[in-house]
Amino acid sequence: MRLDKFICKSTELTRTEAKKLLKMGKVTVNDITTKDPAIQVHENNCICIEGEELTARSSRYIMLHKPANTICSNVDEIYPSLLHLLAVDRAFDMHIAGRLDADTTGLVLITDDGRWSHNIISPKKQCQKVYRVWLRDPLRIDSAEKFNQGVQLQGEEGLTRPAKLEKIAEKEVLLSITEGKYHQVKRMFAAVGNKVVGLHREQIGPIKLADLPLGQWRYLTEVEVGAFI
Repeated sequence: MRLDKFICKSTELTRTEAKKLLKMGKVTVNDITTKDPAIQVHENNCICIEGEELTARSSRYIMLHKPANTICSNVDEIYPSLLHLLAVDRAFDMHIAGRLDADTTGLVLITDDGRWSHNIISPKKQCQKVYRVWLRDPLRIDSAEKFNQGVQLQGEEGLTRPAKLEKIAEKEVLLSITEGKYHQVKRMFAAVGNKVVGLHREQIGPIKLADLPLGQWRYLTEVEVGAFI
């Protein structure tokens, strides 16, 4: 992780305060004075402030049932950040691994471990996400085949990766995708002449939202964390 982030994770300092100490030459990495806040450091490095070695706090891994009218951001905008829902210390030092639109509900994973979240959001990892989708119009009989073959999104080159579409009711489906393009689910249904009127994420990889109440959160188990390592 970045050196300034490591300092914040090891102390009560803000990012601004950490950068100030670095600029003053008070931080060493493996006994070498370092002023660059962006330098990448690891757990096995010896990082000190004025000779006192730092130890980073353990990483945190959380799942949350996102309500509508909240945003997956560390900054409040028109709607508040969902991080306000977390009753944990320094919640806004964490980040969301796989965002949802403000009007979308469902499973969100939150952490302060950048390498772990990379395994969820990196396109190369092809992490599966499952969405329950409510549609304006009845599902067309050929939609599942089109999604399995990949559809052409407006403004994109090439087709989407194969996606699994399971019909639940005339206007309700489960969609499994392994990508995370901008507004992808809504754009996929637009590409086949339909419109999403409700969207809810039920699963990321092997982690399921299950019966976690709306607006509530819990820490992931070691097994759940290990699924993305």
